[in-house]
Amino acid sequence: MRHDKLERELNMLLLLTENHDYTVDDVCSRLHISRRNFYYYLEFFRFAGFKVEHNKPYYRIRKDSPFFRKLDELIHFTEDEAITLRRILDQTGDQSLQVQRLRRKLEHLYDLDILNNVELKEHLGHNLTTLYNAIKQKVTVKLIGYSSLNSNSVSDRIVEPFLLMNGNEEVRCYELSSKMNKTFKLSRMQDVQPLDLLWQHEDQHNEMFTDIFMFSAERQQVVSLLMGRVATSILCEEYPRSERYIQQKDSTHWQADIPVSSFVGIGRFVMGLFEDIEILDNNDFKNYIHNKINQFNTKQQ
Repeated sequence: MRHDKLERELNMLLLLTENHDYTVDDVCSRLHISRRNFYYYLEFFRFAGFKVEHNKPYYRIRKDSPFFRKLDELIHFTEDEAITLRRILDQTGDQSLQVQRLRRKLEHLYDLDILNNVELKEHLGHNLTTLYNAIKQKVTVKLIGYSSLNSNSVSDRIVEPFLLMNGNEEVRCYELSSKMNKTFKLSRMQDVQPLDLLWQHEDQHNEMFTDIFMFSAERQQVVSLLMGRVATSILCEEYPRSERYIQQKDSTHWQADIPVSSFVGIGRFVMGLFEDIEILDNNDFKNYIHNKINQFNTKQQ
């Protein structure tokens, strides 16, 4: 019945919103649903406007989804407020049912690695709260003393933060000096200072998209493949998210129209099963495969 299906969808939405890591099998086991239903519900969430995050092999519904933003304005506690509530609960020594329920709610809504780690919670809590408010108010911030592993340097960065990622451990920003979108780790910031300056470059804010092969980029393009039974089965087994991109063409062939962030992942798949795959579209990808084959042949000479 429809209300049973709706109940499963809502339960899955709640489960993927928790600050815990769940694999596809974890969710299916908890909700007693099939993997096919899992991906069907996931696609419905995307269609409804929820932002689905996949850090292989875990899935989450991002709390910056439009629906949650509206709800968040009514019920949200900042990280500092959550820390204060946790301290009060711990100090009371009260083990009543009501206090246990409050603790469980905090566990579901907030990252206890922040709440429990004395050394990190004040620092990360402040950074997270400042960035969250800056995103909400569309304000530019200064990341003070940001430690970059790429450049092996520590410097201040003026950025427009617009998206919290990976369980609030990272933030996606537009950096004014480089005019580029970059991802920054909260733990590498000595401090975050809001500036008296609203966003000026919102039209240049680009999210990161991760394809089924776990490669990320700001933009994606579609590669169309015609596959036999063997290639189709291996694609579905090794990359379960691919199922929604596949349509059966006849009794022995399936077509996959796959959005990719890089040719590297899909290129490895195609070259490993070239006897069972035909590239239907995307001349850039055809040239990529052609060049890879030429490079390989040159090395063998």
